[in-house]
Amino acid sequence: MSMSPPIPASRPPSDISAGVGLCGVAGLLFWLMVCREWPAIVDAFGLPGPRAKLDGANAALLALLFSGVPMVLWSLLVDKVHRRPSTGIDWDNPKPLREIAQISITKIAGLWATWALIAFIYCLGRWYWRGPYLFAMDMLEIAGPVMIVLSVPYVLWLDRVLVEPRDGAWHFGAMLLGREPFSKAEVAHHLRGWAVKGFFCAFMISILPMGFMGVVAFDWNAAWHLGPVVMTNVMIETMFMIDVQIAMVGYLLTMKPLDAQIRTANPYLGGWVAALICYPPFILMGGGDVLDYRPHSAEWDYWLAGHTTLLWVWGATMVILTAIYAWATVAFGLRFSNLTYRGILTNGPYAFTRHPAYLSKNSFWWLTSMPYLATSGSMVDVIRNTVTLGLVSGVYYWRAKTEEKHLLAADAKYREYHAWMAEHGLITAPLTRLGRLLWARRSALAR
Repeated sequence: MSMSPPIPASRPPSDISAGVGLCGVAGLLFWLMVCREWPAIVDAFGLPGPRAKLDGANAALLALLFSGVPMVLWSLLVDKVHRRPSTGIDWDNPKPLREIAQISITKIAGLWATWALIAFIYCLGRWYWRGPYLFAMDMLEIAGPVMIVLSVPYVLWLDRVLVEPRDGAWHFGAMLLGREPFSKAEVAHHLRGWAVKGFFCAFMISILPMGFMGVVAFDWNAAWHLGPVVMTNVMIETMFMIDVQIAMVGYLLTMKPLDAQIRTANPYLGGWVAALICYPPFILMGGGDVLDYRPHSAEWDYWLAGHTTLLWVWGATMVILTAIYAWATVAFGLRFSNLTYRGILTNGPYAFTRHPAYLSKNSFWWLTSMPYLATSGSMVDVIRNTVTLGLVSGVYYWRAKTEEKHLLAADAKYREYHAWMAEHGLITAPLTRLGRLLWARRSALAR
């Protein structure tokens, strides 16, 4: 299959509308306001309970409901995603329960075995039982029995309307039960998809409360009087909180009736390696790790101290970059997750560059850490930190390329989008032309 299709006349339409993510942000901001104003709400309505802001972990979990429900409603009522052929559902011709019962039993066996495997891996991983991960394990321990119980009616209901109910979970169940032929490719697809969910759900749940609690508890009335550094930091924390909340909803709602299922998980080893080294416990960028670019360095507020105007300008730039990063997640709506293909996104920040999150995140790191300056005064530290952060950026370039390889092979629409962006993308097109120029010069020198 050709990787260089004709360039379309216009940017291909997105599989995800902008309204989904915006509804989620609106619901999240409403809940944030409720949490912050809870003492006044208690007084106004004479409610029982403490007169304090709702800045605990449970409030952070409830925020998922307030952001997720509006996104689901928009998807169903406005975008009508449940009617798309890509769901694999035929709502108008449900099958009799007796016809799909045996299929559903096999599928449920596959699902339960998958969850048992994930739980076993959680038990083996020591990192899951300390620090923030303990909160994630507590929540998953509560959710586990609920998932087991609800999976039975859900699978029976869904299998009646699926055009082909024998999906990856069924093939995994068939492999384990040994009663029917199964596809190894379908089993591998199923396990990769759940590996993504198992790994990233635990991580996302573990970091969910921190940012939410900080944003709710912060005294916004005094923000402007606390100076550019404090204001910048809390705005950045707010952007990251929005990113985590919307992304968490995306990981949880990988459901076919919402057309948000994992269609394929990245099949390339390089893609997994590039992604996993950016997250604990495999992260290489933490303090003292191989790609730690912070030794003998200080951040932006140290180097710019005393220059108030510059602090405001520098801080505003960092906030804008973080906002673009959060926007890149919000644009996915219900379909955000790493290492997966869940539909093609071509609007929002993805209208300007194919990888706005990686571009904004790495630009943010270069601005905030300033590795080209060292508190030790040593040029060796300057060179070491600058090169190391350059390698970190290189990891994200690697991630981008492995994701493109996956999506180019998975969807003709992405191939059209990829080609269109190379010629017309506000950021991507100049970079593509620069790459072509450098390659041409290199080839000329090699002759």
